[in-house]
Amino acid sequence: MTKKLRSSPVDKAIERILELSADAQIRRREIAKDSLAHYTVTETIAAYGKALALLTALQRSAQSAMSFYPLLGLKQCR
Repeated sequence: MTKKLRSSPVDKAIERILELSADAQIRRREIAKDSLAHYTVTETIAAYGKALALLTALQRSAQSAMSFYPLLGLKQCR
């Protein structure tokens, strides 16, 4: 995986959730399919997916907002 020199908190959160999701998917393969543990890990993976959807939408929104700064003659704050 390539690393950016500057990562926003959202970028870091997305990267961490992807790591946790991958680990959970590996764990799920090791668990019996009809068990409560399998169901719990499956629900955890679904929650990671929802969190990723929210964070990527936030990331896109922030990127779109930043693209308007030059058009308005404003400086970006970081």
